[in-house]
Amino acid sequence: MFNPRLSVITIVYNNVLDIERTMLSVLNQTYNNIEYIIVDGLSNDGTLQVIEKYKDRVSKFISEKDKGIYDAMNKGLAIATGDYVIFMNSGDGFYDADTVKYVFATTADADIYYGETEMMNDAGESLGQRRHKAPQQFTWRGFKYGMSISHQAIYIRRTLAEPYDSRYHLSADIDWIIRAAKKAKTIVNVNRYVAKYLVGGMSKTKHRQSLQERFNIMKENYGLVPTVFNHFVIAFNLGWYWLKNRRTND
Repeated sequence: MFNPRLSVITIVYNNVLDIERTMLSVLNQTYNNIEYIIVDGLSNDGTLQVIEKYKDRVSKFISEKDKGIYDAMNKGLAIATGDYVIFMNSGDGFYDADTVKYVFATTADADIYYGETEMMNDAGESLGQRRHKAPQQFTWRGFKYGMSISHQAIYIRRTLAEPYDSRYHLSADIDWIIRAAKKAKTIVNVNRYVAKYLVGGMSKTKHRQSLQERFNIMKENYGLVPTVFNHFVIAFNLGWYWLKNRRTND
């Protein structure tokens, strides 16, 4: 049986409403070889009290000031010891209790595993599949038309996972996945839902900055001219998506 150790890292700061749901989605996994790491930004809203309830089941815990979400993620990466790593930040969660077990049962010893993501609202209600569906086959070029795999739905061999680039404050996860995928030899689509994603976050509230960072990341990896052309394609696809859904709703 392929039974690698998975480091699950949860980043949280003042999210008492959602942290327990995320923690339970990790702690209730039927897969038995998980290292659970929580990095807290020195919360003061009751989040720490929730974490304390389950602290004996958490492998490693940090609670201190950080320089932002990706600084906190880098702290988690630095102390992770698993064969693979995945980020399941506060508010998000595994799709069901058997998710990790099914991911590693798909194929042994891949460099990257990925799957599909379901969106949720603040009430925990399903909003359906993400607009960007996970591609049947994924390579490092796969993000040229947008982030087709969510951060919560990708398992990366830890030795391929470099620190997040501190130049980016909202979209460093895209850069991080591309860099890992460039080094990966085997990338496996598990062909199932693997994560639940809470809609919102900083990339939504600071949308313009997020888009600028994404453009720069794509330009750096794919070149300026292809990136400009690809953004016309992205804009067309987005317009067609909203038009089609408006017709459906009407």
